Amino acid sequence: MSASYSKSKMFRRSRVMRGSWRVWKPRIVFWIGAIMIGLVSVGFALAANKADALFRQITAATPAGMWLTLILTPAGFALCAWLAITVFPNSQGSGIPQAIAARHLREEADRSRLLSLRIGVGKIALTIIGLFCGASIGREGPTVQVGASIMLAAAKFGGMAQARGLILAGSAAGIAAAFNTPLAGIVFAIEEMSRTYEARANGLVLTAVILSGLSALGLVGSYTYFGETDVNAITRLDWVMVVVCGVGGGALGAAFSAGAIRAQRRIRRWAASAPLKRMICVAAACGFAVA
Repeated sequence: MSASYSKSKMFRRSRVMRGSWRVWKPRIVFWIGAIMIGLVSVGFALAANKADALFRQITAATPAGMWLTLILTPAGFALCAWLAITVFPNSQGSGIPQAIAARHLREEADRSRLLSLRIGVGKIALTIIGLFCGASIGREGPTVQVGASIMLAAAKFGGMAQARGLILAGSAAGIAAAFNTPLAGIVFAIEEMSRTYEARANGLVLTAVILSGLSALGLVGSYTYFGETDVNAITRLDWVMVVVCGVGGGALGAAFSAGAIRAQRRIRRWAASAPLKRMICVAAACGFAVA
C-alpha cells in the first residue's frame, strides 16, 4: 500500500513538473530571445562603427587613398548586391518595411521569407561590408529586422503562437537596443509597427524592451546615441530657423524618399530580364558615383 502510494505521488509530481515546464518554457525562451537581441544589437553597433572607422583610415585624404576608394567602393557595392541576391535573398531594404509586412502575413512560410536567422545574419554582414566600402547606410533599420527575426526564431523554438505580437516585440527591442532608448522602442512599436495600442501585445513589447535594454546597458553602459550639444535657441531668428530647418528637412526627406522609390521601380523594370547581372552593374555604378 505504501509503495503504491509513493509511486502515485511521484507520478503526480512528474506530471506537475512537466506541466510547469510547458508553462515556463515559452516565457524562458522569450526572455532569452529578448536578451539576445540586446547582445546582437550591441555587437552589430560595435562592428559597424569599426568598419566605418577602418574605411576612413585606409582611404585617408591621400592620392593612394583616393585611388583605393575608386576601387574599393564599386567592388564592395557589387559584392553586396551579389550576396543579397544569391546568398541572402530578401535581405534587401532598410529592414523596417520588411518587419511591418511580416506582421500582416498569415502563413508562417510567408513570414519566414522576410524574417529568419539567415536573413538576420545577412543583414548584419551586408551592412558591415557596405560601411567598410564607404556606403552611406545605417544599422538602425536593419537592427529592427534582425530583432524581429531573432524573436520569431525564438517563438518557433519555444512553441509560442503569437507571431504578430512577437514580431512587434522583437522590432521594439531592436530599436531600444540600437538607440539605447527604451521609450523610443515602445513608441516605435505602437506608432510605426502596429499603428494601434494592443494591451496584450504591448505587455510582450515592454518585457522585450526592458530585457534587451538592460543587456545592452550592461555591455556598453549609459550613452547618448545622438551625442550632446550646447546650442540653444535664444533670439527670435533662432526660432525662425528651427521652423525653417524642420519644414525644409521634412520636405527634402519626402522628396528624397519619393525619388528613391521611383528610381528603384525603374531599375527593377530595367533589370527584370537579367536581374543578377544588371543589378550588380547598377550597384557597381552607384559605388563608383559615391566614390
